[in-house]
Amino acid sequence: MKTISTLNHNDLNEAFALEQLCHMIPWSKPTFFSNQGEHYLNLKLTIDDKIIGFCICQVVADEANLFNIAIHPEFRQQGLAKELLNHLIEKLMTSNFDKPIASLWLEVRKSNDAAIHLYHSLGFNQITVRKNYYPTVDGKQEDAIIMAYTVTL
Repeated sequence: MKTISTLNHNDLNEAFALEQLCHMIPWSKPTFFSNQGEHYLNLKLTIDDKIIGFCICQVVADEANLFNIAIHPEFRQQGLAKELLNHLIEKLMTSNFDKPIASLWLEVRKSNDAAIHLYHSLGFNQITVRKNYYPTVDGKQEDAIIMAYTVTL
């Protein structure tokens, strides 16, 4: 059975293992574990009680920032990232935060065509490019595309 629910403290080791598997340059364990708490809306996608996806989203004032998203490689190209992001957007629209969330921001590697296509399909708009933002495995730098989604009008 597939479910989307809150990523909680008991899930962090399993989610961190997925982080290591999914990203070319994954977050460190201290970074991953520190992106939790009251100012975060972090979700997990499970199939048969196994975490196969997650997203890390920080909420500050009237903005949300999607810091991280991952789907297990064996489960990609099935619409699960889109489902997870739609669930996140719905939660941002309906949860009781200090202020209504006006926008959801993210950064994506310029070379990540699949993710960029996904974000555009959901209604994200490219705002700008941050030059030389991401490190690469060969020690160089890659640009980040900054995108935003209007949550409330």
